[in-house]
Order: sequence, then C-alpha cells, then structure tokens
Amino acid sequence: MEKELIQAGKIKLRAPESEDLEVMFYLENGDDSWGEGMVTGPYSRYQLKKYIEENQNDLFSDRQLRLMIEHEDFGTVGIIDICAFEPRHMHGEIGIVVRREFRRCGIARTALNLFEQHCFRVLGLHQLYAYIRKENTACLHLFASAGYERVGILRSWFYVKNNFQDVCLVQKINKLAE
Repeated sequence: MEKELIQAGKIKLRAPESEDLEVMFYLENGDDSWGEGMVTGPYSRYQLKKYIEENQNDLFSDRQLRLMIEHEDFGTVGIIDICAFEPRHMHGEIGIVVRREFRRCGIARTALNLFEQHCFRVLGLHQLYAYIRKENTACLHLFASAGYERVGILRSWFYVKNNFQDVCLVQKINKLAE
C-alpha cells in the first residue's frame, strides 16, 4: 500500500479538506455520536475550520489522526480517527462514524480495515482499541468482524441521557509486530 493512497475498491481514506467542513460539522455534532465519546460540547465551524487548516495530519506530532471516508459514488460519507495516541506504548483509541444513510452496507468495515492496515503497516502501531457502549450492537459487531477482541466491560462508564451505561473495551494487537 502506498503512503499517499489509502484505498480499496470505491472507498478511500484521505486528509480533511476545507470542503469537508459541513460534513465534519454534521458528523461531529450528530445526536447519535454524543453517547459514544468523551466530548462535552459541540464543535463550532470555526474550531473545525481551524483544525483543518492547522493540523499536520501526522499522528506523531498531532497525537491524533483524522481521515475522511470517501465513497467514489457518494462523496464523503464518514470520518475515522485515532485519538489518545500514546507514542511510548504505540497504541491509540480508534473511532469511526458513518452517515446514517450509508450504514450497514460495508463502508465502515472497509474503512476500518484500510485504517488499521495503515496504522499497523505504515505507522507501526502495536495496538488499537475502542470503547463501545454495550447497547451499540452494530458497532460491536463491526469491530468483532474486524478481529477486535472484547477484553473487558467498564461498568457505568458513559453518562448518556441521564443514565450511566456500560462500555465494552475492544482491542486488536498488531500481529505483524510479534
């Protein structure tokens, strides 16, 4: 896989561009994303514009890597990223969001596979992990189908809609590094 081209079939992962501002605003602030992470407030267009302009798109300098998921026929359909990157231990938290109308059709699975290959083969990460609400069976299935192992349950970990919810911790270790 070439460093400049992260693509399989009709799915391509690429750096955010200024034209992605509205899609990012929609996906980052969507109602269905609020229960899945640690963000406590919405992102403004100004913040996202500044992120696009200033981010180096280098995991090691930014401690995060966000790529847009683009479908050849439908344009930008999602975002996949690593946050909480820990360079000393070579692991990072992975997240993915796909526009609702493009879910359950294989786009997320292809994007996850491409991103994982990039992280393991090109960047040399040792492992990726994700926190997934126990009720989010579609996401749990996605990660399980990609070979992520459920390694624990964090009780009452996320506070969503006036209720504490359990979270599954899933991880995948880079077999190439062993």
